[in-house]
Amino acid sequence: YGKALKDDLKGDLSGNFEYLMVALVTPPAVFDAKQLKKSMKGTGTNENALIEILTTRTSRQMKEISQAYYTVYKKSLGDDISSETSGDFRKALLTLADGRRDESLKVDEHLAKKDAQILYNAGENRWGTDEDKFTEILCLRSFPQLKLTFDEYRNISKKDIVDSIKGELSGHFEDLLLAIVHCARNMPAFLAGRLHQALKGAGTDEFTLNRIMVSRSEIDLLDIRAEFKKHYGYSLYSAIKSDTSGNYEITLLKICGGDD
Repeated sequence: YGKALKDDLKGDLSGNFEYLMVALVTPPAVFDAKQLKKSMKGTGTNENALIEILTTRTSRQMKEISQAYYTVYKKSLGDDISSETSGDFRKALLTLADGRRDESLKVDEHLAKKDAQILYNAGENRWGTDEDKFTEILCLRSFPQLKLTFDEYRNISKKDIVDSIKGELSGHFEDLLLAIVHCARNMPAFLAGRLHQALKGAGTDEFTLNRIMVSRSEIDLLDIRAEFKKHYGYSLYSAIKSDTSGNYEITLLKICGGDD
């Protein structure tokens, strides 16, 4: 037809329904790049969105997102993160944005013991905290490897890594590391938690709702649905139904798939 489908959708639809339809025809890497840009645009940064995208994407996805970001905005993702964030939080985000997390499924028990000891020595076992060690291990090791490391950590310190992070760190850096721990242990449950936050209480956080529904729709949305039901006692389907309306609601329910 000599024009882009996206442009016709934009011309014919409006509001959240338009946003959702356009998102569905946008390549995943470009969609994520745009979400990241939106999180950093204007005054204030939407740290939660930054954390969620950077902790849940694979290394390969991160490399594709960085490329898409540069193609669309002619600026590097790293530069924008650098100018919008600071300190240890910035360092950790940049490490994640680099897409260098190990993706192998093999776990190394010896390494897990070593890393657990390093984390213990960097936090609980000293005065002050060596944040760099936390960033290095949590942002670069594979999720299966981290799971084992956290088990070893509990053996050494008699504490759960979550409690140590809460006790030793603060602010957005703490939020980011906690998100990594949750993702390593159970990513669908982490994302179900985000959806629950977006849908509960007065008003709906459409930015988060749309992003997770679209970006996970062909990855792990069934698992997210199961975790949602398990943790909150009602289905994601019913939560969307009671919080949205019109064509927007119909589309979200179609993406959701079914009622648990």
